[in-house]
Amino acid sequence: MKHLRTVDDVMTHAVVTVNRGAPFKDIVEAMRQWRISALPVVSDEGRVVGVVSEADLLLKAQGQDDSRAVTAGQLMTVPAVTVPRNAGIPGAARLMARGHLKRLPVVDDDGRLVGVVSRGDLLKIYLRPDADIAQELRELIMNQLIPEGSATVYVHVSDGIVRLSGTVPDPSLGDVLVRVARTVPGVVDVSARLESEVPS
Repeated sequence: MKHLRTVDDVMTHAVVTVNRGAPFKDIVEAMRQWRISALPVVSDEGRVVGVVSEADLLLKAQGQDDSRAVTAGQLMTVPAVTVPRNAGIPGAARLMARGHLKRLPVVDDDGRLVGVVSRGDLLKIYLRPDADIAQELRELIMNQLIPEGSATVYVHVSDGIVRLSGTVPDPSLGDVLVRVARTVPGVVDVSARLESEVPS
């Protein structure tokens, strides 16, 4: 499995969209057919100009007989909350959590829609094999963080939970290793039993 680090690595490329002029009934039908709760509204140039959700539809439809005449442009929430395709997965997850969003439109540098990312997509990083996580951590720790021959650190990963053990020359280095390990994609939690070598 390739490293899953950015939204571009996990997003769905095929996206169902509507334009500003899409009528109420067509929006409802698209949501039903594709089993989704929100649709990006795009301009003729493919830029995301808003999002229309089931909540928007229900709010407008309550007690109104002329709901069929309403268009996506009148219903949509603006501005749309979007995420760039090169955004990190943790950042996208925080954005979703803050906005209580299930899906986010993904845009390129020009604001054009290139995909959509869901909560389930973001969770794909936790399907990463333990062996891949361990290998990345070992390379990171031994090649970049610890001067050659100055420490012995063992990495064990089980179900995404990392356990670090061994000896380090300075207690503060142990704290750094734990913080770095938490940033590796697929890591669920980190524990450490690292002893400090005391110079004789």
